[in-house]
Amino acid sequence: MAGRHAHAATSMAIVTDPEAMRAEVLAARASGRRIGFVPTMGALHAGHVSLVARAAEACDDVAVSIFVNPTQFGPSEDFARYPRTLEADVAAVEQGGARWVFAPQADAIYPPGWATKIVVDGPARRFEGEVRPGHFCGVATVVCRLFLTVPADVAYFGAKDWQQTLVVKRMVCDLGLPIEVVVCPTVREPDGLAMSSRNAYLSAEDRGRAAALFESLTAAGRSWQAGEPVAAIEQQMRTHLTSRGIAVEYAAVVDRNSLEPLTTPQTPAIAIVAGRIGKTRLIDNHLLPSRSGG
Repeated sequence: MAGRHAHAATSMAIVTDPEAMRAEVLAARASGRRIGFVPTMGALHAGHVSLVARAAEACDDVAVSIFVNPTQFGPSEDFARYPRTLEADVAAVEQGGARWVFAPQADAIYPPGWATKIVVDGPARRFEGEVRPGHFCGVATVVCRLFLTVPADVAYFGAKDWQQTLVVKRMVCDLGLPIEVVVCPTVREPDGLAMSSRNAYLSAEDRGRAAALFESLTAAGRSWQAGEPVAAIEQQMRTHLTSRGIAVEYAAVVDRNSLEPLTTPQTPAIAIVAGRIGKTRLIDNHLLPSRSGG
């Protein structure tokens, strides 16, 4: 049985009011239940459902938020066309074992006259932080708000958005937020493409090319283990992506925990990529094992 305590089956609740959501979670925790939280922007896929299932295995009750956060989109980005599929999302998380769906309106998260933002430096500085100015400020602000509204024991995030997980962990540490952050493996399509809500934008032709992201990462892993220099591995990644018609925004091998350049060959590393296929922007990453030598 999912969760730690047997309890009578109850229908899943959809909550829109932050105060009601907070009260529900606090009451459950006061009765000794461990609460898991999965923050999402909806348009859920098997990757999200795997997070809900992971939370349901480790916790007594699971809350899932569905909120397309306007503050993490830039002026020219895809906020207006981002998929909104609430009915299907609710069905998916209920099947996955969630007890609550928190689906607030924007003015419940950002009340009239709101004037407070959270800015994270460090792991937010490079890559997505450079390509999408203001993005991580929006992420950190909404995640902090959600953590206060859904005061769970543990929150679950997917490894596909690796830099985001580092930003969230940094914020939790720096602000002393009383929540554990668990990062779960990326769920992939059969050809390796990381599950993403934005995959729905891809035409059939672009979808075929999108597999090049994972191909470039797995090739980088082989080259890394063969001892090739970082600069050569990064160039191989860019060359492969470009050859498949992907406009590369970055392709790098960096420190897994800081996203800064590697200081020693033994530093835990990660290969990260971002690129555009037509109008669709995709990101992915691949953890690299420690290696000896120079």
